Amino acid sequence: MAAAGPTSDTTSEQIPVRVLGGPTVLIEYGGLRFLTDPTFDDPGDYPAPSGRVLTKTAPPRIGRAELGPVDVVLLSHDQHADNLDHSGRALLAEVPRTFTTASAAGRLGGTTRALAPWESAELPRPDGGTVTVTAAPALHGPEGSEPIVGEVTGFVLTSADLPSVYVSGDNASLDLVQEIAGRYAPVDTAVLFAGAPRLPVLDDALLVLDGAGTARAAQLLNARRVVPAHCDSWAHFTETREDVVKAFTAAGLADRLQLD
Repeated sequence: MAAAGPTSDTTSEQIPVRVLGGPTVLIEYGGLRFLTDPTFDDPGDYPAPSGRVLTKTAPPRIGRAELGPVDVVLLSHDQHADNLDHSGRALLAEVPRTFTTASAAGRLGGTTRALAPWESAELPRPDGGTVTVTAAPALHGPEGSEPIVGEVTGFVLTSADLPSVYVSGDNASLDLVQEIAGRYAPVDTAVLFAGAPRLPVLDDALLVLDGAGTARAAQLLNARRVVPAHCDSWAHFTETREDVVKAFTAAGLADRLQLD
């Protein structure tokens, strides 16, 4: 399968990607350390204003102290504790840049910067190059659910001499994945959020892709490497990473998965 930029098996060495638990993923790209949706709290309950309680069931794979410096946070949204918990909010104050939605940037302030869909920002690389961060559209549920679930975003990382990286954020729309694929496919590395959370108020529609949807997204993106995230550590996820593996195996795509 062809892919943009270098496509050899050394990509995982060029672009290390490590899932730290839930939606929190460390991506080293162009000499910069990117962190998605930071969640470093211990297990516990998170009551929401709606009265719903989100329960974290497992600690992160590494603690905040072991993480080391972070150059950029890619924050899909701030309104749900399973994407930004207490320690994650504290971390934002220590990070030079956080890219997120307009509504989240308005609530968080500090060093957060809003990126509208398809808006880009350029970051200097330590070696003198440039990394481009582009906001990718995302929908945290079915069409029309925004007033209930709020605004979310994904991201695409590109650089002249590096393979592309797509981070889905909490997206449930394959139509939007198709739109992203139209601009960026083939994507080299896709960090796809899964877990199939559902809400009764939305008739149990998916809020984030399930395993089958994640496999379909990989096909649409023509992704060479897929790193599943957002499919463990929270009780309201209705699927686990094993469901993602089963779906990719059924689709003949198991060799694209990075599970470590």
